[in-house]
Amino acid sequence: MTVVRFAPSPTGLLHVGNARTALLNWLFAKKLSGKFLLRIDDTDAARSTKAFEEAIYRDLSWLGLTHDGTDRQINRLAIYSTAFYKLQAVGRIYPCFETEAELERQRSLLAARKLPPVYNRASLEPANKAKWEAEGRKPHWRFKLSRSKVSWTDLVRGPVEIDTATMSDPVLVREDGAFLYTLPSVADDIDMAISHVVRGEDHVTNTAAQIEIFEALGGPVPKFAHFPLLVGASGEALSKRLGSLSLEQLRGDGVEPMAVASYLAKIGTSDPVEPRLTLGELATEFDFAKIGRAPAHFVPDELTALNARLLHITPYSAVAGHVPQGEAFWDAIKPNLTKLSDVAEMARLVSGPVTPVIEDAGLAAKAAALLPSEPWDENTWGVWTKAVSAETGAKGRGLFHPLRLALTAQEHGPELKKLLPLIGRERSLARLEGKTA
Repeated sequence: MTVVRFAPSPTGLLHVGNARTALLNWLFAKKLSGKFLLRIDDTDAARSTKAFEEAIYRDLSWLGLTHDGTDRQINRLAIYSTAFYKLQAVGRIYPCFETEAELERQRSLLAARKLPPVYNRASLEPANKAKWEAEGRKPHWRFKLSRSKVSWTDLVRGPVEIDTATMSDPVLVREDGAFLYTLPSVADDIDMAISHVVRGEDHVTNTAAQIEIFEALGGPVPKFAHFPLLVGASGEALSKRLGSLSLEQLRGDGVEPMAVASYLAKIGTSDPVEPRLTLGELATEFDFAKIGRAPAHFVPDELTALNARLLHITPYSAVAGHVPQGEAFWDAIKPNLTKLSDVAEMARLVSGPVTPVIEDAGLAAKAAALLPSEPWDENTWGVWTKAVSAETGAKGRGLFHPLRLALTAQEHGPELKKLLPLIGRERSLARLEGKTA
């Protein structure tokens, strides 16, 4: 069975980059009738908070990304300890005693010689180990890479090969005994039977080390898919703007969750960026082969435009709880909406109060006199304006613009053939007479 996971850290709000990772995992799993697991990476006790954890659940629920199981890494420390001792037993993890200052000095010397900053394994020298232990230093623990080539077929990038001789042995456990990201991630993926790891391409190099850890622990190696990261409109990094691109902020700005999902699912792919009404539609259309190798450009104005396009195709049944004015009202106004919050202003055009703008008093007076009796429907506008035109000789903009200003006080807006029956004869007459109604 296809099983994927999303493993956010509760150290901040989910932003669009996190959301895209969660979404692509969810779409891939659901297309194959698989499972989407949520794993809270809260081993960093100093930075993790319950408030941010609750925000993760809230944001994923808002997007509609339901999970099939969840756990917190802080509850799984025994699993990581077991994995640690297993690596120790097979000689693939070793203690290191250098201070951060000493490691930085080593990196500086390598840089001066134009060599990659690969840890020199000085702690494996018995004399060094004995000396540093005698000084009472506490070790951190590194995984011993094979220093050979690791390869896999990436579902996005194709064949990938990385020589681990160009990498430092990754630190798995800090001096204080705290587990860092790598070992818990691999141990969890084995324990949770994760079949595919879907994440950003900034993890490609990490994958080589993680494959070796999977193999050292005797676990099955999942398949990998590394997609390009999001960048801004001009290719700039989004890191300085993530606060304004959090899901909480987008929700507060009135962006629809399916607009966010549609946008994040389609940018950077060969598909056109178009709104979809359900996640199921997006899942059906999802394919790793459609994801390009270039970074995906996140442009807030494009998301705003897509949000409007989504509302324009949204059926009344999907918004009935937010639009008590009814289906006829929704059909009249939705082509003019940018955000659902615009409904309140559109409702005011119907129920008032509207202070009319009388551009042509003579035309307005004649139009008022020619108002037909109710009941009204969408044909009323055409019949009425034809009569006004015949009476006054006004045509085109000279006819329609003064009537729109008188009825709505707006230069633009919903089609008046649909709006007029909703305004009704009493309010229409009052507005044509220059009265606030």
